[in-house]
Amino acid sequence: MGQPRYCIWGSELSPFSLKLRALCDFAELPYAWLPADGGRLQNYRVLWRIRRATRQRAALRYPQLTDLDEYPLVPFLVEDHRQVYFDSSALARWIDAEHRARRGPLFPEEPALAFIAQLIDEAFDEFGLYMAHHNRWVVSATTNDAGARLAGEFARVLPPGAGAGFARRFARRQVRRLPYLFSVAPPGFAMPGLPPELKPPSRDGFPATHTLLAEAWDTYLASIETVLVRQPYLLGARFTVADASVYGQLGMNLKDPTAAEQIQTHAPTTYRWLCSIRDGQHLDGDDTLQLTDELQPLLDVIGRTFVRLMRQNEMAYDAARERGESVFNERAFDQGHALYDGELLGRPFRSVAKTFQVRVWREIKDAWRALPAAAREQVAPLLAAP
Repeated sequence: MGQPRYCIWGSELSPFSLKLRALCDFAELPYAWLPADGGRLQNYRVLWRIRRATRQRAALRYPQLTDLDEYPLVPFLVEDHRQVYFDSSALARWIDAEHRARRGPLFPEEPALAFIAQLIDEAFDEFGLYMAHHNRWVVSATTNDAGARLAGEFARVLPPGAGAGFARRFARRQVRRLPYLFSVAPPGFAMPGLPPELKPPSRDGFPATHTLLAEAWDTYLASIETVLVRQPYLLGARFTVADASVYGQLGMNLKDPTAAEQIQTHAPTTYRWLCSIRDGQHLDGDDTLQLTDELQPLLDVIGRTFVRLMRQNEMAYDAARERGESVFNERAFDQGHALYDGELLGRPFRSVAKTFQVRVWREIKDAWRALPAAAREQVAPLLAAP
């Protein structure tokens, strides 16, 4: 039997890689998991293909690339060692179009359900990432071994003997990026037993956000548990893109001991659910999907965090463009450009305008406007901020 037609270039440390694996597993789409399961030559070939595609802006976000898109480090889906795709949410739509799962589409056909699935998916991709990253490098700062695990996955890409140094550099890099990913420590923050280079940083002029993220995490976790104690998946009896996104972000923390213990203690049903998707047990179920009152707490906290953040980010982006700024995202953050002040859950924050979040929010607004009147009437009562 030959090699699979597709390969995922990703890492178990990446929530979007975990999400993409779960999507492909649900669609029963065979793939090679690289670089962890690849040989050195195969890995070099695929990595060369990805770097060439991103350098030429030829890697695609289905159905088309926009000027607001930014390439990630991982994951990428490579087809026949030629075409390179990225963005897990866009790839869910690609799977529905090209490899529809036998149990039904990842984006439900019913318009109201499809909109809610999209909203949950993007909320966890954008705001959920901040909580998951914070849980690894702050909550689990003294217990996680993320750098060593990544070095093990990339062993057949790295030069021989380079793993230990790679692991240390990766950990330092991720801690340094915490403020860009919304996690800002209060001045004088200390954590006994933590090397100085792994100390979660504060940043001059930036409000501390550890309490904000902890409050949001508790609320998100409780709201997911509320749904899953009543039904197998967020929208009913089977897996959708909404479940994939929640799994990707929360599943990222399953190997971060302190965060994993918190999930298991405070949301045991959610913990077992995450493990079942990790183990590929999400392939079955009938097509009974529905909007239930149990979703209300989850949609409420999404409205108070993700929706408010996306609105503030878009306004900041538009204002920065009017000022003549052209650099955004992490590069602008490092340079101190395109920054803005905002508020979530009654607490202040400072961030940078992010182009990919502008694209996400505009797509959600377009989806809302495209909803038939009956679907909008069905969805509106569940939304804190229509």
